[in-house]
Amino acid sequence: MPPSDPRNGAASHRDYCPPGYKPGPLHITLVLTNLLTYIHPLVLTPAWMALATIASWPWGTLCLPVAMLSLAFTIADGAGLALLPRQGRSFGPVTPPLLALALIHTALALAAGLLWATVPGLLLTSAVNLAISGAFLYATWIEPFSIGVTQVELRSPKLSGHTPLHLLHISDVHVERTTAREERLLRLVEELDPDVIVLTGDYLNLTYVYDIEAQADAHDLLARLCNIARGPIYAITGSPPVDRTDVVPIIFKDLPITWLLDEVREVEVNGHALQIAGLRCTRERRVDVPRLRRLLGARPVHKFTLLLYHSPDLMPETAELDVDLYLCGHTHGGQVRLPLFGALITSSDFWKRYEMGRYKEGSTTLYVSRGLGMEGLGAPRARFLAPPEIVLWTLSS
Repeated sequence: MPPSDPRNGAASHRDYCPPGYKPGPLHITLVLTNLLTYIHPLVLTPAWMALATIASWPWGTLCLPVAMLSLAFTIADGAGLALLPRQGRSFGPVTPPLLALALIHTALALAAGLLWATVPGLLLTSAVNLAISGAFLYATWIEPFSIGVTQVELRSPKLSGHTPLHLLHISDVHVERTTAREERLLRLVEELDPDVIVLTGDYLNLTYVYDIEAQADAHDLLARLCNIARGPIYAITGSPPVDRTDVVPIIFKDLPITWLLDEVREVEVNGHALQIAGLRCTRERRVDVPRLRRLLGARPVHKFTLLLYHSPDLMPETAELDVDLYLCGHTHGGQVRLPLFGALITSSDFWKRYEMGRYKEGSTTLYVSRGLGMEGLGAPRARFLAPPEIVLWTLSS
């Protein structure tokens, strides 16, 4: 059984990493929080009651309604999380995000009780806690399925066709099971009818890398995408823990998708001649920068070059090599963003420098897609102010 199966017992971060891969702080955090997955929420009933007691402690005569409200929020949040897999929306754990929410509710009620233990204070605290639960409900039930189509144009003298080339960029699908999000993706692709489709990695959710049903659903999704597409599809692999070398061939098996493994392909579409380069991602700049230079150093620079690489972390060197367009994903736009500030976590070596969207350095245009899916293991299956997207490029001379 895969390490993601709870029947195997607690798994360490090494069980979720390929040999030789050095996990970052986020990866280790996800694995550690995933340990809570093996504890059923009902087993933690004493903990929920203890948190309710702590929340109500400074409220004096109002301690009973505060404790009851605290438990009510925990029950409501837990029910919302538990219903997600039952409704086929997402398939993440209940206990880790529920504990995080309960701690937030408790901290807020405790602070409010220390500062303003009155009926108006209780009403205000309840309203804020209700807003937090409502935002979490939106982030888990609504935004992850609201796929947007970002339309972008790029003109280049290196493109010579008379008809624009429509290229669709899809990234970070992170399949757990076939859900409303995947069905929505296929409908959008059929409507957009692009000339070329490019996929920039992370095809399975980290929790379900070795889950046979998830692998079958990912293969089915790609097969249906191939049936819809009228033009070629090019793909690269993503993060090493997600796109394992022994798994990706299974989900790509017998599909008419050109899998670019450190190679450059000459392509002509709508009269436009271009080079599509695909570089495998190791998430180690010291390894991937030399490989990038070797891959693109000898290419004819007069031809339009499109680089596919999972992460934005090669942008400085890509700009030095005069690549025209660099498409990637990986950051999820932060997945959960704060108003005004944006992403707290991007999993990029450059943090917020390339967190999402379009960037220009020299003659190189970079686009960092927010992708479609979500982080796995102990992370909540949530998106907030970072809705999933696919990106339709109109390339012309």
